[in-house]
Amino acid sequence: MEAPEEKKTGLAHLFAAASYSLAGFRRALGESAFRHEMLMFVAALALFAAVGATLAEYLILVILFLILFGFEALNTAVEELVDRVSPEVSKTGKHAKDLGSFAVFCMLVSVGLYMAWVVFL
Repeated sequence: MEAPEEKKTGLAHLFAAASYSLAGFRRALGESAFRHEMLMFVAALALFAAVGATLAEYLILVILFLILFGFEALNTAVEELVDRVSPEVSKTGKHAKDLGSFAVFCMLVSVGLYMAWVVFL
């Protein structure tokens, strides 16, 4: 059994937290859905440039994508925990995974609706 990690404080805590976030980002890159969402973000930025979006419209787009990326990370975390705690197929595990997937879907629709609003209105 590993010894518990010593709790960091001050500036060391800030650097540790940043390294955990970077590790999470690297883990997210291992998910094809996250990579597709990153490509969608780049395409959305190009589309917004093509239609002459305002700075405020870009800001909202970036915020929506950051929320989407967060939802995708949480969905992946739920899936990993379910697989670890309950490797056998279970109704509860399936529900947890389905709900995480639905949350990501809702964010994808939100981003799509916002993009359509900016591009077509």
